[in-house]
Amino acid sequence: MMDDRLSSDRLLRLPSWFTGRTSAPRASNVRTGFILCVSIAASLLTAACGESDTAGKEPPSSVPVPVAVIKAAERPTNPGLSFIGRVEAVQKVDLVARVQGFLTKRAYSEGAMVKANDLLFVIQQNAYQAELNAALANLAKAEADEWNAIKQADRARSLIKQNFVSESILDDRIAAEKEAQAAVEQARSAVEQAQINFGYTEIKAPFDGRVGRASVSVGALVGPSSGTLATIVSQDPIYVTFPVSDRTVLQVTEGDRAKSTESVAVHLFLSTGAEYPETGTIDYTGVKVDPNTDTLTLRAVFPNPRGALIDGQFARVFAQSKDPVEALVIPQKAVLTDQGGNFVMLVEDGKAVQRRITTGANFGADVVVREGLKAGDEVIVDGLQRVRPGVAVDPAPASES
Repeated sequence: MMDDRLSSDRLLRLPSWFTGRTSAPRASNVRTGFILCVSIAASLLTAACGESDTAGKEPPSSVPVPVAVIKAAERPTNPGLSFIGRVEAVQKVDLVARVQGFLTKRAYSEGAMVKANDLLFVIQQNAYQAELNAALANLAKAEADEWNAIKQADRARSLIKQNFVSESILDDRIAAEKEAQAAVEQARSAVEQAQINFGYTEIKAPFDGRVGRASVSVGALVGPSSGTLATIVSQDPIYVTFPVSDRTVLQVTEGDRAKSTESVAVHLFLSTGAEYPETGTIDYTGVKVDPNTDTLTLRAVFPNPRGALIDGQFARVFAQSKDPVEALVIPQKAVLTDQGGNFVMLVEDGKAVQRRITTGANFGADVVVREGLKAGDEVIVDGLQRVRPGVAVDPAPASES
């Protein structure tokens, strides 16, 4: 029995402590051996399962990714660019008092449309009427003195021929005549000044437009230091100014800043998103680049017969070429962007290929391609999220929308 057990121990190579030949091991050694046995068993089980799962299966084959494509083509377009603009009145004036006095009348309704020379305010007139009357009286007296001096001088000229008066008397009469003439001119100037001051008592509209709120009430003492009484703003036509980068100006004018802008039509979109029904034309291009923004100020003039545009409001400006030009156009959704710029995915030899492009102006849902593509290139427009450069693709023509 002992020999059989020893033979069995050698065969199984059991540890000596298990056969009872030595003392029992410590608990830590027993735990380590148990964990080792479990790990080996788990590894063998995993390998066996893996072999059974993969048995009889082939590696997956490369299946072409279905994509929709369009062929890049040139077609007539009216390229344009969008900007943010501000509406500005062609004429805007702050009305102020030129003479001092009590405000006796406001002759308009605040916010109403007025015509040129319509009466707006009246300042106390009686004092200035009195000054005008006095100036007219002084002029009449000066003219009478002038008439008498002229007569005296003419009489002296006749008498000196007969030696009835001396040369000195003639000289005195001629001097008196000239003094009288000067007094008349001075009196006339006083009358003109009095008439001007009297005219300033009536403040009239300098042009057609709308008048805002009055800043003073009737009965208030006003004068040159009182500030603005009201503001009048012209309505039709009206300006829209918008900043344009100098680079864009150079591209549009092809480097010739003197190039006419008559071929550019300017459209306006209001804050509601609605398009303004009138078309504007550019009538001014700035002569100096803003060093802070590197932009030039352009100005377009719009008809404003209904007063829809108001001085100071913002609007989106879309400047567009009047004459169609041939350009290579693709859908905007086909253009992707990364740190390197814009690119598209093309189909070449059944595979997806990345191509860098330079885009131009947007044209509806399309965009103009300046560089990087040629007519006939197959551009992927749908399925872009599933393709990468070099991936096999199955192209099909995109449906027209």
